[in-house]
Amino acid sequence: MRVLLADDDVIARALLTAVLTDLDHDVCIADDGEAAWEAFQRDPAPLVVLDINMPGIDGLEVCRRIRQHDAGRDVFVLVVTARDGRDDLASVLEAGADDYVTKPASPENLRARLEIARRRIAQDRVRRTTEEELARSRWLAGIGETTIALEHEINNPLSALLGHAELLQMEYKDRGEQNEQLDIILEQARRIADVVKRIAKLRNPQTVEYIQGARMLDLSNPDEK
Repeated sequence: MRVLLADDDVIARALLTAVLTDLDHDVCIADDGEAAWEAFQRDPAPLVVLDINMPGIDGLEVCRRIRQHDAGRDVFVLVVTARDGRDDLASVLEAGADDYVTKPASPENLRARLEIARRRIAQDRVRRTTEEELARSRWLAGIGETTIALEHEINNPLSALLGHAELLQMEYKDRGEQNEQLDIILEQARRIADVVKRIAKLRNPQTVEYIQGARMLDLSNPDEK
């Protein structure tokens, strides 16, 4: 797993790096809060280990910024602190940290905390996948219900419209005449009928970009792809 580690203390950073590397994590190292925040913005990591006391931006502020970032909701933040008072720990949790470890931390304690983080991240990934699958299932069900409604509410009056328009067109042709307005009505009505038919044939609905970030159901003819 990729881990962002931020600590300005050389010895503490070396210990944390050794433990993380021993657990087969890919470690990105930052020696202060500013560097950590810049590194996270460039490439958000699923696990972030932050020392509280760093020059410039401290660990708590980095944690707050991570939580406000678009990718920060799913990040596990482990804070390393030399303070273990009730108020200090409350500040850690209020900043959005998931867990903390106090200095000096033994390798065994660090491994235990990192194992907790690994399991939580794995559980969150499973949860997100399940939620995404459930959301798509609901979306697909909604598409199916919409298709049935469209076929019922549009096809019946549309069929009547097309039938009468085609009869009128035949009468004009029998008289050797042409009605441009009627031709336009028929053309547009047939386009609507074609759209409804394509919706009814949807088996794996997809969306395409529309305008200004909005998306719309892809109703392009599958035979044309």
